[in-house]
Amino acid sequence: MKKILVTGAAGFIGYHLSQRLVREGFHVTSLDNLNDYYSTDLKYARLRELGISGASENSVHYGKPVESDGNDTFRFLKADLSDRETIEGLFRDTDFDAVINLAAQAGVRYSLENPHAYTSSNVEGFLNILEGCRSRNVEHLIYASSSSVYGADAEIPFNTADRVDTPVSLYAATKLANEHMAYTYSHLYGIPSTGLRFFTVYGPWGRPDMAYFKFANLMRSGKPIDVYNEGDMSRDFTYVDDIVESIFRLIPRPPKASEDENGVANRLFNIGNGSPVNLLEFIQILEKHMDVTAQKNMMPMQPGDVERTWADVTDLFDYIDYRPKVNIEEGIERFMEWYKEYYEM
Repeated sequence: MKKILVTGAAGFIGYHLSQRLVREGFHVTSLDNLNDYYSTDLKYARLRELGISGASENSVHYGKPVESDGNDTFRFLKADLSDRETIEGLFRDTDFDAVINLAAQAGVRYSLENPHAYTSSNVEGFLNILEGCRSRNVEHLIYASSSSVYGADAEIPFNTADRVDTPVSLYAATKLANEHMAYTYSHLYGIPSTGLRFFTVYGPWGRPDMAYFKFANLMRSGKPIDVYNEGDMSRDFTYVDDIVESIFRLIPRPPKASEDENGVANRLFNIGNGSPVNLLEFIQILEKHMDVTAQKNMMPMQPGDVERTWADVTDLFDYIDYRPKVNIEEGIERFMEWYKEYYEM
C-alpha cells in the first residue's frame, strides 16, 4: 500500500503519523480544515515540520493542494470533511490504497458549548469519507474512535466486547455513531474498516486543550490548575509514538470477512497503554520535570467526564505483535523537552 490519505494531518496524531509514513516511503495526501479550536500557530508549525515551508494563514488556501518542498511524497489540502464536493473530488482524482481518518472535532467539554461542530465534522464528514471509500474500493479504512464511547458505566478494564450504549457526551455519541456507520458500510459494500478507540494520547506537538498541556501552560505562568473530582481520577495515558507504531502495523492488515463470525470485514481495537495512571501522580511527574510546584484548585466532577479509563489491549497486542514501549515518566520527560524548546524556555 503506497498511496495513503491521512485526514487531520495538521493535528497531533495526524502530524506524527504523516511524518512516519513519509519516512517509510509512502505517498501521503493529507487534509485538515485548520480550524481555531486551538491555536492555528501550532498547526501551521506542524505543517512546516512536514515540509510545507512557509505554511501560514497567508500561504495555505482552502481547496488548493500544497506540495512538500523538493519531493512529491507529501501534499496537503486545506479542506473540511463536511465539504462533500471537495471530498468527492479528492477521491475522484486519486486511487488511495488506504484511508486513515483522524480528522474530527475533539474535546468532551467543548461539545457542551458547540454541539453542531460535532455533527458536521464527526458525522456528516465521516459519511463523506465512507462514500469516498465506497466509490473507489479502498483496501483499508482506519478511523479514530475514542475511549469516551464506554461512558460512565463501563467495567474496568474497558473491553471492545463490552456494551457501549450509555455515552455521556455528544462527542462520545458521535464517535459511537462512526463505529456503527463504518460497520454498516463494511456490511453493505465490503469496505474493510478498522476502528481505533484511542486512550488519552500525549507527547510532543500535542493538543493544548489536553490536560497535561494545559497544566504545563498554567504551571509555567504560575497560575493554579483545576483538578477535577478532587484528583480521584485516572487515565490510560498513551505516548504518541506507540500510537503511530500501532497504526503503522495495522495499515497492511485490513480485516477479512472470512475471519468474522458475521462475515463482515470490520474490527474494533482499543489503542492504549493498558496501564492507568492516577491524576495526582501524573501531576507530580509533571511538577518534577518542570521543577515547579503546582497550585491546585480541587474541583468536582465535570459534566460529560468519567472517573477512570483503562484499556484492555490484549487483542491489539496479539494482532500486531507490539506493546507500548514508553512509560509515563519517559513520555512526560520527552514532552517537556519539546515544550521547553518550542516555547524557548
